[in-house]
Amino acid sequence: MKAIERKDATPGTRCLSAHELATLLVLLQAPLDVMAATPDVAALQEAGLARVVDAGPGKTSVAITDEGNAVLRVLGAR
Repeated sequence: MKAIERKDATPGTRCLSAHELATLLVLLQAPLDVMAATPDVAALQEAGLARVVDAGPGKTSVAITDEGNAVLRVLGAR
């Protein structure tokens, strides 16, 4: 995914794409099965906004981290 560069962002700050923000909002509704993960989910994991969790025997899913919840609070989604 192409990173968007902003001149007003502090050095080291990464801006989320519209797809990544939408994926974060989808994760807010329910954790996704890891097998359904998209490149946007991988980008959220890389940014520390999502993580893989054990969802029971033989199942893993992707859920929002505390940092991801903080982003959602700033957006007014929480």
